Amino acid sequence: MSELTSKKIIGSEEWCSFPKLGIPAIKARVDSGAKTSSIHAFNIQPFRRQGASWVSFEIHPIQNNRRTVIRCERPVIDKRVVKSSSGLSETRYVVGAQLKLGENLWDIELTLANRDSMGFRMLLGREAMHERLIVDPSHECMMGHVTNQTIKTLYGKEEEAKSGLQIGLLASDEGLYSNQRLLEAGEERGHDMTFLNVKQCYMKLDALEPEAHYRGGKLLNDVDAIITRIRPSVTFYGTALARQFESMGIYTTNSSSAISQSRDKLFSLQLMLKSGIDIPTTGFANSSMDTNDLIEMVGGAPLIVKLLEGTQGRGGVLAETKKAAESVINAFKSLRANLLVQQFIKEADGKDLRCFVIDGKVVASIERTAAPGEFRANIHQGGTAAVVKITPEERALSVKAAKVLGLQIAGVDIIRSKSGPLLLEVNSSPGLEGIESATGKDIAGMIISSIEKKLNWKRQLPNNEATKRVK
Repeated sequence: MSELTSKKIIGSEEWCSFPKLGIPAIKARVDSGAKTSSIHAFNIQPFRRQGASWVSFEIHPIQNNRRTVIRCERPVIDKRVVKSSSGLSETRYVVGAQLKLGENLWDIELTLANRDSMGFRMLLGREAMHERLIVDPSHECMMGHVTNQTIKTLYGKEEEAKSGLQIGLLASDEGLYSNQRLLEAGEERGHDMTFLNVKQCYMKLDALEPEAHYRGGKLLNDVDAIITRIRPSVTFYGTALARQFESMGIYTTNSSSAISQSRDKLFSLQLMLKSGIDIPTTGFANSSMDTNDLIEMVGGAPLIVKLLEGTQGRGGVLAETKKAAESVINAFKSLRANLLVQQFIKEADGKDLRCFVIDGKVVASIERTAAPGEFRANIHQGGTAAVVKITPEERALSVKAAKVLGLQIAGVDIIRSKSGPLLLEVNSSPGLEGIESATGKDIAGMIISSIEKKLNWKRQLPNNEATKRVK
């Protein structure tokens, strides 16, 4: 009995702190089912110090807040394979840190993991609780509450002058998840991020002094890089702007020519075939007189009818019978719409793969499943997404497809067939929400990191108190 009374009782979640890491407050989920504690970390970089293995990392200590960043350095204790809550195994760095819970201090081990999609920035595992704590899951914050005002006081600091790159995000809707994430990720790394609405930009064509302007007369010639996320409906003007920035010597993540090629579905598929990439059998015709031959060309019904300018799975119709196919094709033709007729891959069962490629490397991949009644997997239309392990052949296909179109950043859509992986299409402005939510990876941060590498920009380490204390 005396042994029990010597232990502290904690609830299902508690406020912790790590004085030597410069983290005065972080809310932890208490989980006795997890062996080792973990903390949210990103920009994880291993390095050597006096012959020993160290790791630098950054932490967002406050949930749903990406602007507050604490940078830390710690010796590496171990590298362990840990199975995440999604069932996937990953190798994580393990560091030691002094935990403060209430008035008690002791050393624990922490694995570094991206917990951005989790409910808590930290997980307190059973090793850290051993011989010290008893969990009462019916209570919360038994070691003390931390109010929002206290958080502001603890982490409040004056806005630091930006010392990074001038990066513009050329897009149409600032409020979109993907655009918000890119702006936040750039700011986190010390860059001056500016949203540039495509329709509010204009340009001066001049052989000696080309210029780009933003509404109100703001000159954009000093921008270091442009993230090109051009909506299909503004492809013509958006790519014209991208060409203007390129003529001014400004780096664009995806070039105007690469975007133009990816938007022309017929041309892009022809380029893929020329490069030896397999696609579902596809037909294209200008006259409605050739409808029957077009249907037979792709193996008959059921088949897919796609608009050339469609995107994100929209603009596609499944025709289950020959009569339905004839009606859909002729209806589109009467509207003078350009379309493709494509073989229906039944064995795919409404699923496809989205592989996210950055600088010739697949950084994340998910399997998307169509919503009931839909033939095409699309999370924008009620579909679901889950992490998937792709094959070496699928990985190579994704990298090659992006390279063929000249895209530095691409979402490559693949379908699995009896004959192997087939390319569906390549998106030059892939969304981030579905793939970040499913994988827990910081894709936006990877895009910003890619820009830094292209421009040979190296981050200057902040000379702040948190950094000093951990050396």
